[in-house]
Amino acid sequence: MSVNPYPPSPHGRIVLFGSGETARVGRRVHELLLAAHQKPVPVAVLETPAGFQPNTATLAADVKQFFEHSLQNFKPQVSIVPARYRGEGPFSTDEASFLEPIETAEYVFAGAGSPTYAARHLADSRVWQAVEGRLAAGATLALASAMALAVSNHTLPVYEIFKVGEPLTWSKGLDLFGRFGLDLTVVPHWNNNEGGNKLDTSHCYMGEIRFNELRQMLPAETVVLSIDEHTACVFDLGREEARVHGAGVVSIRRDDEVETYSSDDTFPMSRLRR
Repeated sequence: MSVNPYPPSPHGRIVLFGSGETARVGRRVHELLLAAHQKPVPVAVLETPAGFQPNTATLAADVKQFFEHSLQNFKPQVSIVPARYRGEGPFSTDEASFLEPIETAEYVFAGAGSPTYAARHLADSRVWQAVEGRLAAGATLALASAMALAVSNHTLPVYEIFKVGEPLTWSKGLDLFGRFGLDLTVVPHWNNNEGGNKLDTSHCYMGEIRFNELRQMLPAETVVLSIDEHTACVFDLGREEARVHGAGVVSIRRDDEVETYSSDDTFPMSRLRR
């Protein structure tokens, strides 16, 4: 039986999913990380990335069911945090009653939706401050798709460019990795091919040509971390090390230099610094 690379640790961990966070690969990564926490594991599911969608409660309930049924060996105690927007109202990201399930969570999950929406409605909010506090206290932060984009220093306005046709640009992200001395932009869905032969949807639906233009717009010190579909990158903050899991690759991109890592490869987080 193989040894779990993530033993119990007083330090937090961050896992970024390129996609497939509730598929086979994602389930295996969750299993490895949940095993580091004492059962039953308190889990908080954050609604904010999809807070603008009419079915946001249904999406969160699906994630809750995934944890409770597919990961039942860890006895997850799942709380949904319906923090959907900035400002006044019962679903505010500053709502005090939302803090307790986050502050007691050992595992915090946030996933699909809009990265720019998530960053805009979480920035400087009480909910996001609570999430950052849990990470500092040793919790695991699991981020997928839109939320993986949102925690970048510069985040990609995927919907705005791909669906609406707005000019190529970057938006301000939550800069989760800035505290570790990293100027990092995370790009999941790197090898997406939903468009087939008719439309290049790689590079998180931007396609290679448009993404090359976007890359030139980033500051020179920014490092791009690209993550393929059904692939995850786990940052073990205690070890200052990252490990890759899944079907694809994770790549570190600086200017024209690319370092590529496949499943079970590790690399020091210092490789993400200029």
